[in-house]
Amino acid sequence: MLIEFKDYLTFENIYFWSNIGILPFWLMIILIPNSRLTQILVNSVIIPLILSSAYVYVFYQAVLMDESFLEIFKIYFDLENLYTVFATESFLLVFWLHFLAINIFLGSWVSRDGIKYNIPRLSLSIILIIIFFTGPLGLVLHWLIRIFYARRLGFHD
Repeated sequence: MLIEFKDYLTFENIYFWSNIGILPFWLMIILIPNSRLTQILVNSVIIPLILSSAYVYVFYQAVLMDESFLEIFKIYFDLENLYTVFATESFLLVFWLHFLAINIFLGSWVSRDGIKYNIPRLSLSIILIIIFFTGPLGLVLHWLIRIFYARRLGFHD
């Protein structure tokens, strides 16, 4: 049974299921942010644990395929090296899982922060959708809108 499960855990399947699997949690953040279910599933360690487990598994599989993870440090030196690293399926999937984990964390924080400062749900929903697709752009938009509701600009909270 474990061998059959291992055969199912291809990089393509991990990519597909991580993309499909994250959507209900984003919908929970957008539609029912105050729900106890959202607090338990999204605002806890459950999602990061699931994504990090997939991350570790992909990393482990890449090591078994003799891919050199020291190559990853070259991405900081040259844009061409970034192309080379992302041409490797395992590296690309690791970075995608990283992106999903960071964005769901950011979306969860923005949702709680928006509730804290009474930002209207429609505005917050639009910001969260933008964060889902482009995290940093949504964060900047949230900060700009937050200034009007918090009546201050804080760099530490």
